[in-house]
Amino acid sequence: MVPPEPVVPPAPIRVLVCDDQVLIRTGLVTIIDAQPDLEVAGECGDGQAAVDLVERLRPDVVVMDVRMPVLDGIEATRRLAGAGVRHPVKVLVVTTFNLDEYVYEALRAGASGFLLKDAPPAQLLLGIRTVATGAALLDPEVTRQLVGRYAARIRPADDTPRDNPLTPRELEVLCLIADGLSNSEIAAALLLSQETVKTFVSRILAKLGLRDRVQAVVYAYRQGLVT
Repeated sequence: MVPPEPVVPPAPIRVLVCDDQVLIRTGLVTIIDAQPDLEVAGECGDGQAAVDLVERLRPDVVVMDVRMPVLDGIEATRRLAGAGVRHPVKVLVVTTFNLDEYVYEALRAGASGFLLKDAPPAQLLLGIRTVATGAALLDPEVTRQLVGRYAARIRPADDTPRDNPLTPRELEVLCLIADGLSNSEIAAALLLSQETVKTFVSRILAKLGLRDRVQAVVYAYRQGLVT
């Protein structure tokens, strides 16, 4: 009888934590390192150090604060995940909503996800795992309030062409994405299965040439599809 092949556990997700507040950074490191499927590859206190460490450590995900010395999190994210970056890394932005006026710019810079610092640890861990898989994560509260807050600045002028290749149903799904709904919430709202919603989301991203849900939200606001 041939013995079964040994089960090789998957490699842990390697995370770089970047936050200039030592207490917060230590807390994030402690929470992440306590998980069997996550591993802290390194930590730092400014954006330039994050850029340098990513080059050396090649983490799977960077947990990035926005307001930091030397190089802020927006520019660091742009250098790590922005357009034209040869080997982009996934960036999960974690910051304080009330103090941050630059979240939209962080999303434009290439961030794959966004969470508030007062999110519970379970949500942070889910965010890291979600972003690591290649999916995007937007805190619904951020999507509804913060992106909405800057909608006037994001939305184009009235004479901007708004032609797009989406079907009416796909437009409906896109608007719900921009409202911060998850796939399960969209499925419930439209009386569809989650698999059907996932198919719609994939089609929307493919038709519009978008990388993830974050870019889909930006597109929806730029096109004036949501208010």
